[in-house]
Amino acid sequence: MDAQSIRRRSSKKKAPRSSTQDLNAALSECMAAVDLFLNNKFQDALVSLQAKTNDSMYHALTYATILEMQAMMTFDSRDILNAGNTMKEAQAICQKFRKKSTVADSFSNLVHRHNQLTEEEIHAEICYAECLLQRAALTFLQDENMVSFIKGSIKVRNSYQTYRELESVINSPNYVKGENHPHFEGGVKLGVGAFNLALSLLPTRIVRLLEFVGFSGNKEHGLRQLQEGASVYSFRSVLCTMLLLCYHTFMTFVLGTGKGNVEEAEKLLKPYLARYPKGAIFLFFAGRIETIRGNIDGAIRRFEECCENQQHWKEFHHMCYWELMWCFTYKRQWKVAYFYADLLSKENTWSKATYVYMKAAYLCMFGPEDYKPFGDDEVALFRAVPSLKLKIAGKSLPTEKFAIRKSRRYLSPSPVPLPVPVLEMMYVWNGYAVIGKCPDLTEGMLKSLADAEAALDRSPATDLLVDDQCVIKLLKGLCLKYLGKIPEAEDHFLYIHLNEKKIKYDHYLIPNALLELALLYLDQDRREDAVKFLERVKQNYKNYSMETRTHFRIQAALHQAKSSPENGIHSVEAEVS
Repeated sequence: MDAQSIRRRSSKKKAPRSSTQDLNAALSECMAAVDLFLNNKFQDALVSLQAKTNDSMYHALTYATILEMQAMMTFDSRDILNAGNTMKEAQAICQKFRKKSTVADSFSNLVHRHNQLTEEEIHAEICYAECLLQRAALTFLQDENMVSFIKGSIKVRNSYQTYRELESVINSPNYVKGENHPHFEGGVKLGVGAFNLALSLLPTRIVRLLEFVGFSGNKEHGLRQLQEGASVYSFRSVLCTMLLLCYHTFMTFVLGTGKGNVEEAEKLLKPYLARYPKGAIFLFFAGRIETIRGNIDGAIRRFEECCENQQHWKEFHHMCYWELMWCFTYKRQWKVAYFYADLLSKENTWSKATYVYMKAAYLCMFGPEDYKPFGDDEVALFRAVPSLKLKIAGKSLPTEKFAIRKSRRYLSPSPVPLPVPVLEMMYVWNGYAVIGKCPDLTEGMLKSLADAEAALDRSPATDLLVDDQCVIKLLKGLCLKYLGKIPEAEDHFLYIHLNEKKIKYDHYLIPNALLELALLYLDQDRREDAVKFLERVKQNYKNYSMETRTHFRIQAALHQAKSSPENGIHSVEAEVS
């Protein structure tokens, strides 16, 4: 072709691209970026998106979502702040593509005006709602406090309403599916599922407040929507899968009764592990599945493999270190667990106070002849904990507050040692539900508790004696429960209840002992007795350590009590309502 022909061709006006073509191209490029991300090419994924984040709603949303995933995985305050700011910017980009509303439109919802929306505009609605939803998730990540959660939820009422309206749009007989309908429908299922699942987990008193401003949640509907979203290939299918994996492997443990659906989690994970055999995120979830199965050695191998397979995102290693720390705790290998706590205290910024507390706690488990690494001394470490208090978005972490309260007794010139600080913190993270799957690990933990109890009996009596005795009773009760020694376990939980007035500082023990008693009764099919204790905890106890987590666990127990179709369900439902 000669130069003149080239000039003639270049002078011809190009046909303008349609919004559908732009949408197709954006979705294709963003899914390619997600694929890079899942293959551990985190920086490549971000770079591939960066140039178009100011012009494309999907590029802006995907870029912000990757940063949010990083924040969710690392819990680093800088990552959380960066993700929040970027998601806010993505929301502004999405706003540019939304249909401009008139005064008349404000009195009509999306169901009535969806026929007037282009495909690009309806995708802008789902992307805008998703930005708000993810910003709400970051609010909760920063602080588990109920009030903060309500504030975050009220802020995203528009997101919730938009998802509900878009769900109605999909179910409307007049709805015409666009070329990219699977991606749009996947977004609706992600949002509707996430809201329903999150709201169903909240304690009753909070749900009633939220219902007053128009929120409602159904756990089964939420799980079903997410499962449908995960099963159809779309831009959002991996997010639906990850949310379900988080629910089954984390939320049911930390904020529930420890009865996650391991089989469902494994089924969800299997195709992703096959496609991304070295994908750090999926190897991490594989490790969590092995942990909650009680296969601790298998979990350790998975977490180590996760660290080996990517070196770019060092903060992700820290999440594995946290899990490895607990795995070696379950095996009572205190020195190895200490090593991971020490690594975290030096490399990770999530909560120095918690990590240093754990270092001191592991040193308490060393024998008198054991060498203490780095010349560390548990008393000095405990005394340092309060000074390491960190505030994220103006709030302290609940776990950190717990560690600081427990450390305060070491500020005395002649401190009274904590009897089993490691095993007590293990309860905060519901680790007894893990070792409960392994009788040998549970027997070993029971022996450690019995040794601590004997040492306490030999020590001079102090004003902290009853608190310390009750800590051990609670943890022994859990071990006995999982070993099938039900009457003995019940006696241990009731001991704390009977000594309620004598407890001076560790007031969290009473509501948690009653909660564990209720869970014991649920396992014995004594639902009416269980609900009575759960309601007593809800109504009679306030302002104690880790209160929010206890209330989440109460709500999960009440769901469990209501879900059984066997005898007594009607009376239980009456109690709950």
